Amino acid sequence: MAVVTQPANDLLNLENITMEDILSTNDYVNSSEKNKIAFVSKLEQELAKSGRKNHLAIGAALAILGKYQQAIDHLEKAEDNKVKFCQLAFCCRKTANFDKAIETLDKAAKAGADALTVNCAKAAVYRVKGDSENAAKILKSCENYNKASALYNYTLGRQMQAIGDYEAAIENYKFAIEIDPNFSRALFHLAFLLDLRGDDEAALDYYKQLTSGGTPYVSALLNMAVLYEDLNQFDKALHCVTQVLKYHPNNLRAILFKKDIDSSRTMLYDEEVEKSKDQQTKILETPISDFELSVRSRNCLKKMNINTIGDLLKITETELLAYKNFGETSLTEIKQMLESRGLRLGMAVEGKFPSDIQLTDLDTDDEDLDDEILSKSVEDFGLSVRAKNCLAQLNIRTIGDLVSKTEAELMGVKNFGSTSLLGIHQMLDNLGLELRKID
Repeated sequence: MAVVTQPANDLLNLENITMEDILSTNDYVNSSEKNKIAFVSKLEQELAKSGRKNHLAIGAALAILGKYQQAIDHLEKAEDNKVKFCQLAFCCRKTANFDKAIETLDKAAKAGADALTVNCAKAAVYRVKGDSENAAKILKSCENYNKASALYNYTLGRQMQAIGDYEAAIENYKFAIEIDPNFSRALFHLAFLLDLRGDDEAALDYYKQLTSGGTPYVSALLNMAVLYEDLNQFDKALHCVTQVLKYHPNNLRAILFKKDIDSSRTMLYDEEVEKSKDQQTKILETPISDFELSVRSRNCLKKMNINTIGDLLKITETELLAYKNFGETSLTEIKQMLESRGLRLGMAVEGKFPSDIQLTDLDTDDEDLDDEILSKSVEDFGLSVRAKNCLAQLNIRTIGDLVSKTEAELMGVKNFGSTSLLGIHQMLDNLGLELRKID
């Protein structure tokens, strides 16, 4: 990605504004908070001036800042030309005034705007409106541009993505990039779809193309950070977030994500200390799975390698809360379970474990607990989009439905690969379950 430099032309002082002027100004202004603050200040000065105003320039500037209704008010006062109509249509789409957007794009065409650009803009309006039929008709009328125009293939890709045909969307984004390797929107949506499909390596490659050199592409960097964190590559995840904060220091998502990554890197759990402790009594070795805890609490404890009551009594509240995704609800649930048996977190570390304690109510009705888990929807367990779609083809709705299937039955579904199977095995393992096996 090229470095975003200050445009040669000052948008707010131009008489004859082109779409290139608007696009280059948009890229520069939104590349950093510093640039945006300076631009806002300059726009306010322009609005405060007395006398005749350049409504096209002001309207375009307001649109760049995301103030679409105010932009419409100024653009409607501007002199009619193709740039005005294109900008006005864009703002109408953003404010869900779809009929006016189409009407305005027709005016843009009559004013001399490029026919393909106008038709792609119309297809975008219909896509956002949810009118797939008219979007398809518009794109059909331009199909002679297929594999010849990056804009056409990108627009077709967005439409395919909107109707759930992700394979076709990916194919069209790739065509767009072949034609124009620097088409950032096509690169981002291609990476995003590959990310959703679980193809992390390919997604990272395309995200890297967006973020290599120049001013960072914020959404791409944050998505990369998520992928790196999932791969336990915390230093790389932190680097991505730091790059965002360098240019956008008040980006809330980046700030929260940085705290999350820092927490993951400094998790207060020392496995060597755990291994060095004396062998616990039979009571201390009672498995956590014997107690009725929520799936979320069980999963968090398992990831921390807390498998028995003895393990749990050697952990403090602070250490539990320091672990990623472990919240107050899970902590309260675990404390209540221990307190009902005269126990509390951290007591073994303090040497205060009472040797004569008797754990009661261990013989809980396992069948009731199993029924509760088996009736839960597979949608609740964070599976990939691809895995969920494949399960839906087998009419698998609940965990109970899932464990009644064999590996062979799952692998027999088209597009169901080893990555999806691994994710399902890991999810079931966390629940203490497995797929059906044929002896």
